[in-house]
Amino acid sequence: MSSQSRDYAIKHKMKLNVFAAGICIAALASTAHAEGPALNLELPAAASSNANYSQFINPRPYLLALNEGGVDKGPVEAPAAPAAEFKPPLFTGSKVHQYLGLGTVLAVGLTALSAPDDECESNCAAVSQPRQTSGTTHTTMARTAAVLAAATVATGLLYHWDDFHLEDGFSDPDNQHVMLATAGALLMLFAVKKSANSSVPTSHAGAGIAGGVAMAVAIKLTW
Repeated sequence: MSSQSRDYAIKHKMKLNVFAAGICIAALASTAHAEGPALNLELPAAASSNANYSQFINPRPYLLALNEGGVDKGPVEAPAAPAAEFKPPLFTGSKVHQYLGLGTVLAVGLTALSAPDDECESNCAAVSQPRQTSGTTHTTMARTAAVLAAATVATGLLYHWDDFHLEDGFSDPDNQHVMLATAGALLMLFAVKKSANSSVPTSHAGAGIAGGVAMAVAIKLTW
């Protein structure tokens, strides 16, 4: 046998051995696959996408969100009613003092309007004609004004005593109010007393009018 024939025989034998070994390996692999669990050929990315898809189509989170919105939070409190506007009472100590002061000024005006024509303010000594000192509209209104003035000062001292401070001086409106109102009341009392004690015409209207003006200015300062 030549060398070429021998080489060809060796190569042919090696091919047969490789073919036989491949057949044996394939047979063993098929036997192992039949006896073991089925092989999962699904790619990891596909499995992950399936999990995300199942979570997306699962309505549970959406239902939970709806349930949270409908949770009973207990009784709802009604909105508080708006506070009623404060209205100060009509009659207090301070209000009474104010009303008395206004009544005094009104009475002084009516007294001046009801004065008789025979009243004199200058050279009254020359007039000796007797006059009526009570029972007339003029005398009634004059005495009413004097009483109201006294009551005004009394209630002012009672309910506004703390507003008067000498150390604040006369420029303080509260001090001016007290001083003018007191001076006005004293002038009105003096005019009424002077007129009532004289059976003949006497000069008193100036004092009464001055007292009424002082009372009016006092009221205006603190109105």
